[in-house]
Amino acid sequence: EGVAVCGYHGWHDWYIAANLKGTKNLNKHLVPGISTIGVPKSLNNTIFTFDYNNFNQLKKIVNNNPKIGIIKMEVERNIKPKNNFLQKVRKFADEKKIILIFDECTSGFRETLGGLHLKYKINPDLAIFGKALGNGYAINAIIGKEKYMKFANKSFISSTFWTERIGPSAALKTLEIMKKEKSWIKISRVGKKIKKGWMQLAKKNKLKISISGIDALCSFNFQHKNNQEFKTLISQEMLEKNILASNTIYVSTLHNDNILKRYFSVLNRIFNIIHKCQKGDDIYKYLKSPVITSGFKRLN
Repeated sequence: EGVAVCGYHGWHDWYIAANLKGTKNLNKHLVPGISTIGVPKSLNNTIFTFDYNNFNQLKKIVNNNPKIGIIKMEVERNIKPKNNFLQKVRKFADEKKIILIFDECTSGFRETLGGLHLKYKINPDLAIFGKALGNGYAINAIIGKEKYMKFANKSFISSTFWTERIGPSAALKTLEIMKKEKSWIKISRVGKKIKKGWMQLAKKNKLKISISGIDALCSFNFQHKNNQEFKTLISQEMLEKNILASNTIYVSTLHNDNILKRYFSVLNRIFNIIHKCQKGDDIYKYLKSPVITSGFKRLN
């Protein structure tokens, strides 16, 4: 009945139920502030969260909750695995006869022709893919070991759009093109350039930033109390120049040197304004909209 989770796994009741026993249990899993309104109270104590790279925490959770039968986690998001973390999780799952599920909806096809688990040579029992798989079209795929996949034949799976063929067709064509162009190599190369460019501009404008994420899906944050205000300014000023950008970039094969040159030219001007604000200028005189929030907040 129980699931140990690490990462972001959507909006379904089973996942949001982690916050029934503590409203901050999902705060470190990308989405702080999620309310459990509408989630059945009977799901309390069925979902247990653990922090990435904290194997001892996972071990303790499972040992204290023998009803846990699944570990569901992202292979990697903002930080890299340390101290053989993934290998330890795989071995532990085997020892406890727990099904290991990798959620690769975000990480899939960004560093390999498939999931990040191929890079780390850690095979899950099941893996979930989406997003990049269809290159913008709606598609998800689940792969896994036959002894687990076969149970889909005994369950009931349906959909209003079960005859829809656009998503699967897009996925097949996307896989064909990605394999031909080796897209994961291209976007990783561009991502490295972006990370380097961020650091150079930050140094030039005397700003302290922290960079995280895999090369093809990278982001940065300002080491300053006005981090959210500065991120708001970036989106605002980029849109003024017809560029859709924030502090996170999902790198595309169409991101070339000309696009990066234009992007960094605009970002340099924005960083210069942010530098002035850190020296005492009022950031709010530059903002034309409300400051973006860091999580989910209830509207009155």
